[in-house]
Amino acid sequence: MKYLLLLIGLLISVQLSAGYKIERIDTPKGVDAQIGGLAFMPDGRLAVSFNYGKIFTYNPKNNEWKLFAEGLHLPLGIVAINNHELMVMQRPELTRIIDSDKDGKADTYLKFNDAFGLSGNYHEFGFGPVRDAKGNFYIGLNVASNNGGILAEPRGKFLSYDIEKKDLEGDYNQKLVKKTVTRMYSCVPYRGWIMKIDPQGNATPYASGVRSPNGLGFDHKGRLFVSDNQGDWLGTSKLHHIQEGAFHGHPASLIWKEGWTKDPKKMSIKELDEMRQPAAALFPQGILANSPTQPLLDDTDGKFGPFTKQMFVGEMNLKRLLRFIPDEVNGTVQGTLVPFLDGNELGNGNNRLAFDNDGALWVGKTHLSWAGDEGLKKITWDGKVDFDLHSAKQLANGFHLRFTQKVDLKSAQKLSNYLIKSYSFEYHSKYGSPRKNERKINPSKITISPDGMSVNITFPKLSEGHVYQFELDKIKSAEGQNLASPLFCYNLIELVK
Repeated sequence: MKYLLLLIGLLISVQLSAGYKIERIDTPKGVDAQIGGLAFMPDGRLAVSFNYGKIFTYNPKNNEWKLFAEGLHLPLGIVAINNHELMVMQRPELTRIIDSDKDGKADTYLKFNDAFGLSGNYHEFGFGPVRDAKGNFYIGLNVASNNGGILAEPRGKFLSYDIEKKDLEGDYNQKLVKKTVTRMYSCVPYRGWIMKIDPQGNATPYASGVRSPNGLGFDHKGRLFVSDNQGDWLGTSKLHHIQEGAFHGHPASLIWKEGWTKDPKKMSIKELDEMRQPAAALFPQGILANSPTQPLLDDTDGKFGPFTKQMFVGEMNLKRLLRFIPDEVNGTVQGTLVPFLDGNELGNGNNRLAFDNDGALWVGKTHLSWAGDEGLKKITWDGKVDFDLHSAKQLANGFHLRFTQKVDLKSAQKLSNYLIKSYSFEYHSKYGSPRKNERKINPSKITISPDGMSVNITFPKLSEGHVYQFELDKIKSAEGQNLASPLFCYNLIELVK
């Protein structure tokens, strides 16, 4: 596995874009520096949750760390309500933590919501929260793994169409479990769901069909996006546009849908496929990402570079951050994923992201027994703009690509300089999927805009349900620079009408 990851890293290495500086921030001494949550308070302090149960605040002005809260169970996300109050997602509940006497350390821990099940399975992580403009919170609930059993007294109703509760408990029969239940299963309420929790703490099951939703975030239009990791029923990792009532593909969660009576294991792939909402973007495994994490909107108004209103996405297993460029077609959100920063200076384990008031991006790292890392890094921009893809839109017969600098006309006009392929991933119960129907796509025409900043690429035909992978290593800027990120992938769900 380590060799495979090393090989993948060599195959897809991308340079560090000009203008960005990465620095390491020392974490508190004696604390395991795996980070599950980051959030800036209005006064500029950074709240950091560490996986082994503590929350510290960090003051960038004097580099001071101060313990804010402790005794938590794997806190994997934070929202700062104000300078003295945090909303924290830990494994058993969404918790409101308050520093009521304003001395810098919390003195009140209140259950805000725990209206979901816990079986005791090791894989039942809880992610989030994020908060919308109306004050509602959203969390993501992992499904369980058949590599582990459950406790004798789970929280919430036990339900399974496949196996008796006693066969999952205690010293369970792993061979029986692996043979009987799906690789990832949901035996207590709302595992595999995105939950909406109103400002009073009341929960609503919001959307189903996620597997391991390690990252939630809103875009500039207030649309909720959730990253999901490759596995059974996920041919490759995905970025979902979450909509209320939608089913996003992993069937295990369906048994908790109100009024549901079918056994998901007995449903045909065709029936499930017709129900599911396609993901907005796909992370081709080993090409763009292996384990995507939090999507974060660039709302810095240009303080972090020319990508305002796009989203940055973390990645656990590769030394990479990515950008998501949304493109709305016929009311469906689809779009482009492109590497943003890459390499040893960044490192891997990029789990949580947060912008400070000055427009710097802070990255919290973790590994949780995977090929990650630990610690905290800060990324700042000095105003230099590298030659890179700025945005991408689908046209009726091709794609419109806009760059951050003028293109070199000679290299941009040459058809053979555009290496483009399309492929799809299979929707099935197996773990992951190879790339299917892969073929090279030759453009028929290149049109450069009068200002030299954009290129229209025309094709004889485009196909729905395919990833279009671009490799533009030979395209240069008017000043002779190579593209900082020549590799990017557009997920085409719908064709422009």
